[in-house]
Amino acid sequence: MSPATALRDQPVTDDLVEAHGITPAEYQRIVDLLGREPNVTELGVFSLMWSEHCGYKYSRARLAELPTEGPQVVQGPGENAGAVDVGEGLAVVFKMESHNHPSAVEPYQGAATGVGGILRDVFTMGARPIALLDSLRFGELSDPHARYLFRNVVRGIGDYGNCVGVPTVGGEVVFDDAYRGNPLVNAMCVGLLRHDELTKGATGAPGNGVYVLGASTGRDGIHGASLLASSELSDDTLESRPTVQVGDPFSEKLLLEATLELIERDAVIGIQDMGAAGLTSSSSEMASRSGTGIAIDVARVPRREPAMPPYEVLLSESQERMLVVADDAKEPLLMEIAEKWDLPCTRIGEVTGDGTWRVVEDEVEVCSIPVAALVDEVPKYVREVGRPAYLDEVQAWEPEEGWLAGRDPLDDLATLLAAPTIACKRWAWEQYDHHVQTNTVLGPGADAAVLRLRGTRRGIALTVDGNGRWVWCDPRTGGALAVAEAARNLAAVGAKPLAVTDCLNFGNPEKDRVYYQFVEAIRGIAEACRALGTPVVSGNVSFYNESSTGAVHPTPTIGMVGILEDLEKRIRPDGALPGDILVELGGTGAHLGASSFLKEVVGTVAGRPPAADLEAEAAAGDAVRALSAAGLVRAARERASSSPSSARPASPDDGA
Repeated sequence: MSPATALRDQPVTDDLVEAHGITPAEYQRIVDLLGREPNVTELGVFSLMWSEHCGYKYSRARLAELPTEGPQVVQGPGENAGAVDVGEGLAVVFKMESHNHPSAVEPYQGAATGVGGILRDVFTMGARPIALLDSLRFGELSDPHARYLFRNVVRGIGDYGNCVGVPTVGGEVVFDDAYRGNPLVNAMCVGLLRHDELTKGATGAPGNGVYVLGASTGRDGIHGASLLASSELSDDTLESRPTVQVGDPFSEKLLLEATLELIERDAVIGIQDMGAAGLTSSSSEMASRSGTGIAIDVARVPRREPAMPPYEVLLSESQERMLVVADDAKEPLLMEIAEKWDLPCTRIGEVTGDGTWRVVEDEVEVCSIPVAALVDEVPKYVREVGRPAYLDEVQAWEPEEGWLAGRDPLDDLATLLAAPTIACKRWAWEQYDHHVQTNTVLGPGADAAVLRLRGTRRGIALTVDGNGRWVWCDPRTGGALAVAEAARNLAAVGAKPLAVTDCLNFGNPEKDRVYYQFVEAIRGIAEACRALGTPVVSGNVSFYNESSTGAVHPTPTIGMVGILEDLEKRIRPDGALPGDILVELGGTGAHLGASSFLKEVVGTVAGRPPAADLEAEAAAGDAVRALSAAGLVRAARERASSSPSSARPASPDDGA
């Protein structure tokens, strides 16, 4: 009996269902949808598609509260990435995602493949990637393991981005004991295309061919989405290393160029990245968007390891692969382009009209599942939870009379400036090529990166921001402040905010405290996005960021894109001259609640963050841009609570 036959015939037991992360109630729902018991391979498929990472069981209903529309929106949530209009027929495509658990288990490959995956999300839309940004959080730098993770995550990001030839132009690095057991590694990619080049993950009509383009399939990444990304980390996380994908940036570069040429020459109907959940998610999601079915002969899928049963092929998350749908008449052109870029391209199936996701191996049916059961019938959990008691204790903090008496302000300032979160991040950003492609006008160190849009007078500004400490102390206000800080960073270089991508990093949503934090942070983000005119066009939810040390601070990270109508009028961070007037615009005076001063100098995390006055935030941004347009601003910096950016003084020749 072959391994594939033995696995197919294995009985589905209660223990096996539990091992796949499926609850008894969810399993019964699967049985009802199928009208029968699933086989082991189908069980594995459901464990992927119904995982939180793929199915958004605990988050989808709440995400509906976010604003997603606006006149600038070309593509909102639901595709591989979002897109906004930046004028003259151009659109910026962008998205941010997490690779937290893979980076905790294997930091170099976890971070590298996080970059690879977010690149594919952008270029599969037809956009050429022009920039990367990252948001990183680790335990305190005094911890040897935190230093190991930091060193290898930065190396993984730098090696992959540098090899592919996409500049890493900005980001943030935070060190806090809250992330000791579970680092956060969020990567954002930005691409550029003309409106008529936008491509979606669609199948077209029944009869179209389905192809795998790129790398062969191996055993790396199996259950990465269902068991690694959708559960808490444990003390034996090293056992999870086989679930971490292995990246090859040189193959990614070939895949990027081939994909863009396929789209440019109209050789394909739809393309989907085979990222999380691999062949299973890419094929079923494409069929769901198009209202079709899909039939796959898994025996045709190129494999780099022998004796892989269909279960492993369908669940593998091997990198640098695309699922392509093309009309039969375009197959010769598809193969010609694939051969030009030295990439394997294999027909593995076809689009059907029966609404069924069907997999066979050598004419033996392995899976037969309604597409809707996999994609649309994912359970949605909406929980009603009360305010956690810890917030009353945290927010009750008030400074006692004379609490600063006897302190030396200069000593405290030196301590604050030496804190790794606040200090210069030169060691990290120097490992990234931030000038490749020669579009970078302002790189790491400015409040926001600025890139030129070639052939126009315009530029775009990019930033990533978040403050988990503020969200921990007040989830709703902290969520709003993350959006406000991103908008201020764009205003500080003269840009008008356009839209947001978010990466929502939280602990286990099955726990009341975490779910409350998530719901309230979403509400704060939604309020700020409406007030500032920045719809959310893409993003990612990362739950289960917990370990034996507890949950991470609730950390919604905001990626924001803005537009500069005239690049020559950008505001430089280093333009001030002796004798210039220093002006503080906005703000309500000193505020020490939930501050970096309390954490780094006093050694406590308590109090409330500053109030989120969103009307004032919008007015302040408009004022900075108006002053800049009038030629009255030489330099500007966003004033946050010791902003945890990858700060450095920008060089006068940064892209100028």
